[in-house]
Amino acid sequence: MTEPLLELRGVDKSFGPVQVLHGVNLKVYPGQVTALVGDNGAGKSTLVKTVAGIYHADAGEFFFEGKPVTFNGPKDAASLGIEVVYQDLALCDNLDIVQNMFLGREAKTPTRLLDELTMEDRARQTLASLSVRTVKSVRQSVASLSGGQRQTVAIAKAVLWNSRVVLLDEPTAALGVAQTRQVLDLVRRLADQGLGVVLISHNMNDVFEVSDRITALFLGRVAADLKTSDTNNSQIVELITSGRSGSIGISAATANESA
Repeated sequence: MTEPLLELRGVDKSFGPVQVLHGVNLKVYPGQVTALVGDNGAGKSTLVKTVAGIYHADAGEFFFEGKPVTFNGPKDAASLGIEVVYQDLALCDNLDIVQNMFLGREAKTPTRLLDELTMEDRARQTLASLSVRTVKSVRQSVASLSGGQRQTVAIAKAVLWNSRVVLLDEPTAALGVAQTRQVLDLVRRLADQGLGVVLISHNMNDVFEVSDRITALFLGRVAADLKTSDTNNSQIVELITSGRSGSIGISAATANESA
């Protein structure tokens, strides 16, 4: 297998006396979707925010393309091409698609004015590269978009900046069938373009449809890291709810030791 784009080894994170992450190992490969699954409180959000540089790990090592890296803040993660699309999408309803995609990173002319033409062109190119055909105009107000279209814009915003790793937090939550199909197709296209994708989801149907690997968390520990083709829905649910699966002989303790 190729070298992982992003690798975490033995990551711990505590908030006061409460330890949320315990020696977490995670590998994200180029061209693959890694599903990160676990019950509420398993540590998924904390792990994502640690990767994004929002939280500083108490212990552990981070590697990007095989080289050790340190995340002191979100800018460090972004400079490596790590982007996160959070569940609330962080979009501004009163702005249009272009303004949202470039929010805080606006292109400027030599005279320091906003370079609207360049931003419009790059927004169109990014949406086209992702085969997005449901958005009529990049000047549409985000308030006028459907849930699936909003998710598409948020993902396009994340990949606009030559991203290498994209973490998606529950991208199909609260979407209808057609909109879910649209977003899952987009998730798969990201991986097919060589990005490393981390999909956080409670929906096992989505996980088994688009993921290549599944990392299951249980109470802040890695219960298992498996190829999707080597497991099934009931085994993963068992890992999520108990931290072990007798049918595949894996427990939280042994998974961390062998990862």
